[in-house]
Amino acid sequence: MARDSGTEALAELAQERVDHRFKGLPPDAAGLTVAELTAQRRNLFTGGFATPVLALSAERLEHNLALMETYAARHGLAFAPHGKTSMAPQLFHRQIGHGAWGITLAVPHQVWVARAFGIGRIFLANELVDAAALRRLAAELDADPDFRFVCYVDSVRGVELMDAALTEAGAGRPVDVVVELGAGAGARTGARTEEDCAAVADAVAAARTLRLAGVAGYEGEVPDADPERVRAWLRRLVALAVDFDRAGRFTGLAEVVLSAGGSAWFDAVADVFAEVPDLSLPVLKLLRSGAYVSHDDGHYREVTPFNRVPAEGALEPAFRLWTQVVSRPTAEQAFANAGKRDAAYDLDLPFAQVVRPSDGGPERPATGVAVSGLSDQHAWLRTAPEAELEVGDWVGLGLSHPCTSFDKWQLIPVAEADGTVVDYIRTFF
Repeated sequence: MARDSGTEALAELAQERVDHRFKGLPPDAAGLTVAELTAQRRNLFTGGFATPVLALSAERLEHNLALMETYAARHGLAFAPHGKTSMAPQLFHRQIGHGAWGITLAVPHQVWVARAFGIGRIFLANELVDAAALRRLAAELDADPDFRFVCYVDSVRGVELMDAALTEAGAGRPVDVVVELGAGAGARTGARTEEDCAAVADAVAAARTLRLAGVAGYEGEVPDADPERVRAWLRRLVALAVDFDRAGRFTGLAEVVLSAGGSAWFDAVADVFAEVPDLSLPVLKLLRSGAYVSHDDGHYREVTPFNRVPAEGALEPAFRLWTQVVSRPTAEQAFANAGKRDAAYDLDLPFAQVVRPSDGGPERPATGVAVSGLSDQHAWLRTAPEAELEVGDWVGLGLSHPCTSFDKWQLIPVAEADGTVVDYIRTFF
């Protein structure tokens, strides 16, 4: 799909009507378009928003986008952030506006969303063997000569299935594939040995509808990952690219794709990819980290590579889930109206951070308040003696794991530090 069509699709998002599909928005905004509601610049705390409501920090979101743009450029890396994190085309385009080469995705549905919004370069970090999806992919590639698509292959069987489906579809353009090197015994996908990788590459060479474009993998699956083990696996990946190049497997390409990089070890990727020797062709060193866009207050705060390289900068958690105290049955316990349907909980429980009193008093730290559990629609709050918490107070929660935060909300307010809502992010899960 052409870029102009993607721009039109983004503009159409602003004309979507606010209604019952969207949680947390002001009840009196029903019937307005998103553009009309945005133009009102309502305040998140005084503008009629209903709890629970998830908000993104405008300032922190922009900070994170700019930081990773600078980081990738500093280390000579191309960047295809993983779009499964947000599934938000508005953010895809902001990421590309901040220098991203394209967007990484995981399953066909996500590819169709990205294409509907004009994303012209897609890296699919998975082997694609579904015949129906391959038919549509062939049509997309044939209809748009500027569309660049790359996906994993990790088995001879997978290559055969792809070739059969694409041949039956009458594909006019070959699909670019990269051989995925598995991260080790017991890891997720990927050919387990270099010999297996060579067999997959041979199968690609024999397939009329496929073209070998490079090698890739995911270092986050290295068993018992530590800096030494991760770097050792990354050097295997680089060596595989070198061996394939010496064997003449990349003849006819404009560049060789070399890709890795989740959100926990991109510093190791940058270090090892800096060691790549000259090949017969230029090398597209493609980083795929995605969680950075919102970062978080839990898992990724702990594992981000910026903890190891503080001189490179620091990501900032951009999410806050606002919930309201609806019950205070004892001095040791309270309940708020956000639960599993609203908050990520697959890695950590949310973190109570701030309280906004219902009487309009100043925001204060949530001292003595901790989330001890989640029901479907309630957060269980443990309250220490020093906790000042009343029914009606708003509690701001930090979240862990961006991917399962985004996918619980279809329309997310973007608020400036003073609470002014300046945008709304639409997700497509």
